[in-house]
Amino acid sequence: MLATVYSATVEGIHGRKIDIEVDATQGLPGMTIVGLPDTAVSEARERMRLALRNAEVELPNKRFVLNLAPAEVRKIGTSFDLPMAVAILQSLGSIEVSLEHRIIVGELALDGTVRAAHGILPIAAFAKNNGFTEIYVPAENAQEASLVHDITVYPVSSLSRWMRPSSEPVQTVPASCGEGAMVKSVA
Repeated sequence: MLATVYSATVEGIHGRKIDIEVDATQGLPGMTIVGLPDTAVSEARERMRLALRNAEVELPNKRFVLNLAPAEVRKIGTSFDLPMAVAILQSLGSIEVSLEHRIIVGELALDGTVRAAHGILPIAAFAKNNGFTEIYVPAENAQEASLVHDITVYPVSSLSRWMRPSSEPVQTVPASCGEGAMVKSVA
């Protein structure tokens, strides 16, 4: 089954959308990542495999092809780990809700926890300015992302928190910067 999840990267000081497409098909079991990934993105195969296993998700014996588009943009860093794992879960039918208007960013640890990512503020601003209504970020980055108004920020602490018995993403309390913030919000 084909699934698409949206993430973003930073080019200079601006965000840019990255489509993460996953196709799970019959064939020799394996995982291939295409779309000009750097070494850290290519190494995500092992981080995702172990994080999914530690979130008690058994990957079936299928061939997974992950395409990070647009292909001409170099994908750098580990912030695509979480959205790629979520796309795999969606391709397996484990997540049935639409992820169409959501940006997902985060690095996975081997135990499935989500680690902080770089460039969250420009990514959140990009998401808001391009019609996305929600952004899922590492819990450590939630305050930074909440500086952008008019987009709902969901902190994600672990991959297993994405899954409920109903297979819906966890709807945690959106992050808020609070009155005592020393950084001016981005409109």
